[in-house]
Amino acid sequence: METRFAADPVAFRTYTTEQIRRNYLVENVLVPDEIKMVYSHLDRMIVGGVCPRSPQILEAHHELRTDSFLAGREMGAINIGGAGTIEVDGTTYHLERYDGLYVGMGHRHVVFASDDPDQPAKFYLNSALAHHAYQNEKIDLERAEPTHLGTKAESNERTIYKYIHPDGVKSCQLTMGLTLLKPNSVWNTMPCHTHARRTESYLYFNLPDDGVVFHFMGEPHETRHLVVRNEQAILSPGWSIHSGAGTSNYAFIWCMAGENQTFSDMDAVSMSDLR
Repeated sequence: METRFAADPVAFRTYTTEQIRRNYLVENVLVPDEIKMVYSHLDRMIVGGVCPRSPQILEAHHELRTDSFLAGREMGAINIGGAGTIEVDGTTYHLERYDGLYVGMGHRHVVFASDDPDQPAKFYLNSALAHHAYQNEKIDLERAEPTHLGTKAESNERTIYKYIHPDGVKSCQLTMGLTLLKPNSVWNTMPCHTHARRTESYLYFNLPDDGVVFHFMGEPHETRHLVVRNEQAILSPGWSIHSGAGTSNYAFIWCMAGENQTFSDMDAVSMSDLR
């Protein structure tokens, strides 16, 4: 498990591109037969992924100082690969592409597997601190709450699917979902916003090998950008905008954790204030 420390917005203004990438970009998320984890000091969020050609067991890490990964945590997972399973304390959940699973606090034995090792599952994981043991629950795309946003004229026609949220699958802190951009749409979260009470993470995917997303971050009046490739993740602190424009349409998984779970709790940024 890799550890990332928080940085304040004043220090961030002095960062080089390499420093920004080192602090906020997770380049290798879905590595065959490994469980990759990044422990962030931003709201203690953990971002990770597993691509199991053979079964992979979720183990406790030294950084957590607990005897199991979920001793004081909850976890969300969304599959963006081939069909697979997540076994939680003897109960097996089968996840097709775009299916998700919420796993509550206190479970001890979690195993990730693929139906076909030649077409492995790709489970993107987010975990946050928990104070209550909510029940495990599977979510498929048809069940997830859809919100249609954007227009063709603004090149940002997209559908947001809410998987884990207060009016759906219950959790302590996590809110998690999936956004799919339609063909010829490239922008997400523009006009942009911040939400100082929550940390957010993005996993960008469905990009071609030569495609990229230019992810914009920083204070609204001190913006920076990162070049993000397929199946790479971004950590976004609450003081930062989080917006992107791709070389083609794409998809991303978003996750938030922090002070509250109110999806609309954001501070809008006027387009005239961006610099």
